[in-house]
Amino acid sequence: MTCPICQKAKDPKFTPFCSAGCKDRDLLQWLGEGYKVPGPAVSPDELADHFAGDSGRDGES
Repeated sequence: MTCPICQKAKDPKFTPFCSAGCKDRDLLQWLGEGYKVPGPAVSPDELADHFAGDSGRDGES
């Protein structure tokens, strides 16, 4: 298996990446909206409403 960023051999310490650099580069893509999940856009108000009704994680109250 190879690193999904640079295609070098993966390092078990940084799986599935080859190095901390590629791992960080991937994280920055998610944080900077470089990666997107397909679907309809959600407004910040809709997102806030969704989480306001959430009483806890995994069904906890």
